[in-house]
Amino acid sequence: MQDEDNYQPDSYKVSAAELRQFIERIERLEQEKKDIAEQIKEVYAEAKGRGYDTKAMRSVISLRKRDKDDIAEQEAVIAMYKEALGMT
Repeated sequence: MQDEDNYQPDSYKVSAAELRQFIERIERLEQEKKDIAEQIKEVYAEAKGRGYDTKAMRSVISLRKRDKDDIAEQEAVIAMYKEALGMT
């Protein structure tokens, strides 16, 4: 007779080898992500060293990821807000 406290249906059983593979893959990807982030940081530092405004560069990169219509809409709203506040 099976001990009910320790019973696990097949759907809950895990393979230690498969679990280890998933964990190791995630760990490798996390390390790659860390390495890439460091490389990006180095590129920004190089750009800054050559006189570029890295804050502006980050903004441009962010904008390039977005839809052109979304950007235009946001810029129109910002222009309207600036006008309302007498900033134009």
